Amino acid sequence: MSNHLVIMAGGIGSRFWPMSTPERPKQFIDVLGCGRTLLQLTLDRFGDICPPERVWVVTSAKYADIVAQQLPQVPADHILQEPCRRNTAPCIAYVSWRIKKQEPKANIIVAPSDHVIMNTTEFQRVVRSALAFTAETDSIVTLGMHPTRPETGYGYIQGDLSEPCARNREIFRVDAFHEKPDLTKAERYIKRKDFFWNSGLFVFRVSTIVNALRIYAPEIANIFESLIPYYGTPEEQEQINLHFPECPNISIDYSVMERAEEIYVFPSDFGWSDLGTWGSLHEQSQRDQYDNACIGEHIELHETRNCIIHATEERRVVIQGLDGFIVAEKDDALLICPRSQEQLIRQFVEGK
Repeated sequence: MSNHLVIMAGGIGSRFWPMSTPERPKQFIDVLGCGRTLLQLTLDRFGDICPPERVWVVTSAKYADIVAQQLPQVPADHILQEPCRRNTAPCIAYVSWRIKKQEPKANIIVAPSDHVIMNTTEFQRVVRSALAFTAETDSIVTLGMHPTRPETGYGYIQGDLSEPCARNREIFRVDAFHEKPDLTKAERYIKRKDFFWNSGLFVFRVSTIVNALRIYAPEIANIFESLIPYYGTPEEQEQINLHFPECPNISIDYSVMERAEEIYVFPSDFGWSDLGTWGSLHEQSQRDQYDNACIGEHIELHETRNCIIHATEERRVVIQGLDGFIVAEKDDALLICPRSQEQLIRQFVEGK
């Protein structure tokens, strides 16, 4: 049984405007200022767990060329193109049936393309352990992150910690999935030991997820089952373009994870963030004694604190007397916004 990596890279995140835009979302930009995009970092952290020939990227048709440019080691026919957005269930279904036709016994890990993981060594250990577990069982494993704060922007997984799995003492059955909570609930969750952030990282055998989709999402399964004759042929994209829009717009959490029985959580701690906001980027970045995070080489601060500044262009940036602001520049656009009001950025960009 061989391991395959599936990277979901179809998002259109614009919360990091002006760096990210609908034409070039955050997964394709160097958010951390390290010389690698989030997509490239996603592939990098898997090391030798999955060689390039067993890596798959599912993305929007309009981003396929960007993916090919940034990940030239991934085979061109492993960059699967969605003609429209239909959330994660159709995305995972498409690539699962595609892999199953090529390798019916494949073991798969699914990873979002725009997350940050700080401790790669621990991450790889957890992934290898989870892959070994699913290789021997008809189970779906989700990696649950130990919460560090009462976060309202993440979904939560409640695990049954009363008894670990016999095959892996670090893995537990899932009791329930919980939607993004309000602050009161989040504060209650963090006081308990059995609640974990839902990272969106899943591990399963291809046969397991295909069977689960057949049972819990037959309207999706039937579509991709009917396309088996076309996978890996010149007609594949034409058929996907024709039938993919027929899929309901639904997440894998709603369609399968919250309904299936053999669902497990692997509580983990490897410095994870979905990097969904400027605030999360501030938290993940190195900060000075005044809690400023500066990404860029030509930034100069005076009497400034609690800010995040992203300025990787050649121009010099000098800031005086700001407290709690986001400052970001890209090409001909400049953003200056209080961190407390960053939700307005997305409204502005989408409204524009």
